[in-house]
Amino acid sequence: MAKEKEHINVAMIGHVDHGKSTLIGRLLYEAGEIPEHIIEKYRKEAQEKGKATFEFAWVMDKLKEERERGITIDVAHRKFKTQKYEITIVDCPGHRDFIKNMITGASQADAAILVVAADDGVQAQTKEHVFLSRTLGINQMIVAVNKMDKVNYDEKRYNEVKEQVVKLLKMVGYKVDEIPFIPTSAYYGDNVLKRSDKTPWYKGPTIFESLDNLKPPEKPVDKPLRIPIQDVYSISGVGTVPVGRVETGVLKVGDKVVFEPPSVSGEVKSIEMHHEPLKEAYPGDNIGFNVRGVGKNDIRRGDVCGHTTNPPTVVRDFTAQIIVLQHPTAITVGYTPVVHAHTAQVACKFVELLKKIDPRTGQAKEDNPQFLKTGDAAIVKLQPTRPMVLEKVKEIPPLGRFAIRDMGMTVAAGMVLDLTPRD
Repeated sequence: MAKEKEHINVAMIGHVDHGKSTLIGRLLYEAGEIPEHIIEKYRKEAQEKGKATFEFAWVMDKLKEERERGITIDVAHRKFKTQKYEITIVDCPGHRDFIKNMITGASQADAAILVVAADDGVQAQTKEHVFLSRTLGINQMIVAVNKMDKVNYDEKRYNEVKEQVVKLLKMVGYKVDEIPFIPTSAYYGDNVLKRSDKTPWYKGPTIFESLDNLKPPEKPVDKPLRIPIQDVYSISGVGTVPVGRVETGVLKVGDKVVFEPPSVSGEVKSIEMHHEPLKEAYPGDNIGFNVRGVGKNDIRRGDVCGHTTNPPTVVRDFTAQIIVLQHPTAITVGYTPVVHAHTAQVACKFVELLKKIDPRTGQAKEDNPQFLKTGDAAIVKLQPTRPMVLEKVKEIPPLGRFAIRDMGMTVAAGMVLDLTPRD
């Protein structure tokens, strides 16, 4: 049997109309993941219409038409293979879903492809997605300067847009010399799989080559076990089955585990993934598991499972570094928005604004500021209004990052620097 390829989650980020879904479609098409019968159907149509140069762009147009008519074609579940890896695209169509997915790590991305349209340049969501990626610890980035066909493959325009993006990435602390900037047309396939003769001035890698240059994620098996609970099911004949993704550590059948904050514990009777029984589960595995002695009403989404010997930390308060993405007025002491961390959503109160910092360097700019506004980075102290599990980002990263939401938008993103455990 062929050895399984290593797996990488890649977030597709960038402003709403810059061609993210076209690029996803193109990647899947080039990797042979768009079902043959769909291709055939469109190829026939193309020939009948005298468009013998049947191209992916045509497929994308047809898919788009069908989507708009309300027929969703699940384009091969967003997975495809490169020479080296199996890639899952974490697409972030709706801005809101993007934030939620990215933060709660339902699909924690290991890398991101930032799509910036050549004709449009850096826009509001471009900035927001870059800030978030940085705060969420996505350290690997590929930049697609897309829609090059719209600017006649002009090198000068590519350089202008690249300069805008470089400035933005530097501002939040990315090492830009490690990041490829690729002039692409997702629509026509330039520099996606194959090198384009329309950009003879470009000597760097294609998108596929850049994906193969990524480093695979390390599996944090040596860290304490943490499984944020996504859902809890009651299955007849089995009992209570919590479902979640192992973020760190290893879970084995027979382990004694505890769910926090409710502090309910029991013994793991069985584990399954994709309806197959497992003896043990590792970071990245989305599992259901049955725990003897735990009832359906004892636990809920947002709780975290760990070993009884090293239980998840329930916090009384926590100190965090945040960046304010948008706020109509200002954040002051007493403000109590909802904090989204792993699978939990808990209202937390700003109890202290400790200092404003320079987001690039982390140097303090002002102690005990009166308020924080859009664009500010700061160290703050927050207090959950009900028990919640968090960990220091340095110790268990997936449980140390969060988003702050209010008024239907993401107000800020942050990471836990320090915490006071509940007694």
